[in-house]
Amino acid sequence: MQVHQQTRPSAHTFVEITSPEQQKRRKARLMSILTEGLPTLPSYVFELNTLLSSSSVDFKRVGKVIRNDPSLSAQVLRLCNSALFSLRRRVLSIEEAAILMGSERLRTLVLTCSIMEFTGRQLSREEVQGYWQHSFMSGMLSERIAKWVEYTEREQAYLGGLLHDIGALPLMVVASEEKTLPANTKGGPRGGSLQAEKDFFGMNHCEVGRWIGQSWNFFPSFIDVFENHHHPDRSVRDPHLVGIVAAADHFCEQHSLDQAVEGEIVEPEDLASPADDEFLRLCFPRLDARDRVDLTEMLETEYLHLLPVIEFNNPTEQMMAEKKV
Repeated sequence: MQVHQQTRPSAHTFVEITSPEQQKRRKARLMSILTEGLPTLPSYVFELNTLLSSSSVDFKRVGKVIRNDPSLSAQVLRLCNSALFSLRRRVLSIEEAAILMGSERLRTLVLTCSIMEFTGRQLSREEVQGYWQHSFMSGMLSERIAKWVEYTEREQAYLGGLLHDIGALPLMVVASEEKTLPANTKGGPRGGSLQAEKDFFGMNHCEVGRWIGQSWNFFPSFIDVFENHHHPDRSVRDPHLVGIVAAADHFCEQHSLDQAVEGEIVEPEDLASPADDEFLRLCFPRLDARDRVDLTEMLETEYLHLLPVIEFNNPTEQMMAEKKV
């Protein structure tokens, strides 16, 4: 079985630069972004997430909330009227557009519109696309895991999975400004060493995520996810939620969304390896070995089913193009 590793090419030159002066400068730049450049996450994000997670979605209420944000309203209508849906008439109603888009796609668009303020004009379309593909798949798989393990707060699992790498975005901005990266960080999100991030930036993306969570007044359980999704055994507030998101994130790291969304044949890695099974044990200490195998099989099936959704769910492409005009 041929396995595609997740190796995203970067526009940056991979050079090790770890002098104390440069690390100090990068950390100062990070702190300036965190203290001066962070947008406030709108309260409607959480309201919409709850509404759209309901088994019977009230699209009239959804439309009312969306209309309170002109930018979000415009994005919803633009995407609904895009070639993706191939509609024969133009949709002008927010409620109708929301229904046609579907709750999962709409939930992702809401978060994207809010958090894209992080990146502005400083990141390439490819960097943002890779970030959101990973984040969105992690969110959807977190929701599936929550159902599988009978965790009742499935919308929290989805949101936690979608936002778990929020701390990586400021690192990506700083790296983009320098156009140079340490070889084993890849700019922050996914696949890199937390220690390498800290050596290079003065902070790793989990520490930055904790700072953002506190700044935005997230629930303690979300801050726990941002901080501990690479070390679920260190969770101190909501180990169930952290374990769910950590398992989804780890699973996504073993797969290549890059090739998958471009139509190449992708076969999932065997996550029953001792190292991966041990990580699942840290995420779910009460599951026995057979249950962990069943969970892995479920994730492999859901991953393949969700790939077509991932192909759509990069509304950032249009948004990035607009920001560069």
